[in-house]
Amino acid sequence: MDVVDRFGSVAAVNAAPLRHTVEGLAPSTRSQLRAEILKENPIPGLHARAPVAGSLPVAPQVSMCSSLQFGFLAPPLVVPLPDPLPDPEPVRPGRPIVSPVSAAIAMRLGPSGLIEVVSPYDAVTQAQLRTIRPAGSWQTRRRCWQFPLEAAAELERRLAGRFPVSEELAQWLDWLRQPLPPLPPHRQLVAAAAPAEPLPDGRLLFAHQRAAVRWLLARRGAVLADAMGLGKTLTALVAARALVRRADCRIVVVAPVGLHPHWRQEAASLGLRLELHSWARLPVALPEAGTVLIADEAHYAQNAAARRTQAFLRLARHPRLRAIWLLTGTPMKNGRPVEFLPLLEAIGHPLAHDRRAFEERYCQGHWREQGGRRIWQASGASQLEELQRLLRPLVLHRRKDQCLDLPPKQRALVPVTLTEPAAARFESRLQTCVHDYRHRAGRGEVRRDAEALAVLTALRRIGSRAKLPRACDLVADLLARQESVVVFTAFVPSARLLHRAFGGDRRAVLLTGAVPAARRQALVDRFQSGAVPLLIATYGTGGLGFTLHRARHVVLVERPWTPGDAEQAEDRCHRIGMGAMLTCHWLQLGVADQLVDGLIASKEERIVLVLRSRQERWRRGSLPVLVRELLDRW
Repeated sequence: MDVVDRFGSVAAVNAAPLRHTVEGLAPSTRSQLRAEILKENPIPGLHARAPVAGSLPVAPQVSMCSSLQFGFLAPPLVVPLPDPLPDPEPVRPGRPIVSPVSAAIAMRLGPSGLIEVVSPYDAVTQAQLRTIRPAGSWQTRRRCWQFPLEAAAELERRLAGRFPVSEELAQWLDWLRQPLPPLPPHRQLVAAAAPAEPLPDGRLLFAHQRAAVRWLLARRGAVLADAMGLGKTLTALVAARALVRRADCRIVVVAPVGLHPHWRQEAASLGLRLELHSWARLPVALPEAGTVLIADEAHYAQNAAARRTQAFLRLARHPRLRAIWLLTGTPMKNGRPVEFLPLLEAIGHPLAHDRRAFEERYCQGHWREQGGRRIWQASGASQLEELQRLLRPLVLHRRKDQCLDLPPKQRALVPVTLTEPAAARFESRLQTCVHDYRHRAGRGEVRRDAEALAVLTALRRIGSRAKLPRACDLVADLLARQESVVVFTAFVPSARLLHRAFGGDRRAVLLTGAVPAARRQALVDRFQSGAVPLLIATYGTGGLGFTLHRARHVVLVERPWTPGDAEQAEDRCHRIGMGAMLTCHWLQLGVADQLVDGLIASKEERIVLVLRSRQERWRRGSLPVLVRELLDRW
């Protein structure tokens, strides 16, 4: 069925006005509603008398918008014609009715690339929308129905021009009707990638990288979740080179801005041109000629409610997208399957088609009462072995010990004890924080039920400051043995104090969020070249994307909440090119650090179950309960 049949044209609607009425509606009721329409929507020169000579039915855009507010189309109303009658605007066949979309009635493109149907409540229309397949869902917050792009043809057939289509959605529908030519067979793509041949700069891909290139080229949507340091950047670019050579595709890369120099360097070594974007400024559209979209650090899109995630999903559903490959060493940073769901939506995994069903089965989704309201909760984990089995075809995760013969990595716990004066200061600061929080809670500035988490955060911040003398002694001892050291902390004040204690920029490099992104790689190169033996960084800045394999020791003053961040920080140094064993020193002060370290171990076990399919169990318990136990023990 062509576009005219699905949508209808202006001429067709003028010649045969649509008669969409509610069955069983009495004539008197219809007359009353028409009177209400005229009362609420007065139009100059519009009246409901019988047609007379020199009259014409109102244009469908006017009558439809006014009458659909009541869920049906009224009979055509009459307006006097001007004299002489102007020539009607020519209608181009084969295009849907595109008009400025009102807030009351519309078919539009949603922020995440789904089709949104906006309409006042009407029993007949709602029943029609429920029968459309693939099925849509009602979005209460956005007050509209959402449908996948695969339902576009059925929506066009059912709605048949009753809903104006936004210009952007009309463009996407045109692209869907005129798809790009199919890609060459997998064997030809692998030959074009040439993963076994030396690169222009003389390098050779490792065996695990060559296998990953073949794996990516067999999939139009995939998650490459290899451990940090296994060369995912180069792997993805070699695979994308095949699509550039055989299908004339463009390469669009989304990566943190601090990693852009590394992407440019690797692309230049392959003779490729990239279109680079940061996660903070995603593009609105993709090139029309066909695109390979590569998302580095794809866990940036794990929050389904974030605007960044919505904008990324819009790109992932673009009709001109040839392939989308997501790169991340931590696809579940916090050990929750719900964090994986946006990534599955981006690659079009069948598990992501029904979000509610996914959350109920794998995230312990359930309703709970809070403050007299029902809130949907889906932060748990269940059926992980089944989830791992279903994810395996489109998610590739390999550990370093499976791919490389790297020197080992070991962790050493460094207990910290406080002197009596230091312990007294610690207790005094903690009591001040607790008193201040309770005073603010009494004034209604903060929630009373969040006291446990606020106290734990204060414990970590005060504990970080209290552990600095022990950290300084440890780092000084390592530097005296001519070792290269990297120190990570979660708190900027602690990082600055350490930097100052070791002579500032003369002997150490400080890498925090205050350093401009354009300068960060130069600071890393200074450490890597041996100009300074010490690099001090925060997790959010230094633990992302940089190579620090010159270090033989990593000191973690405290651990972040998520195991992914801790592992990312350690693996900045445990990478291809390191020459000796890496030792990770975890400073541990009292039960506060013990609790966080226990939580990291618990979350890591979930990640192992989802990605590595090992039979393990973990202790379950809510974080506030564990914190209260900590305070009792403290």
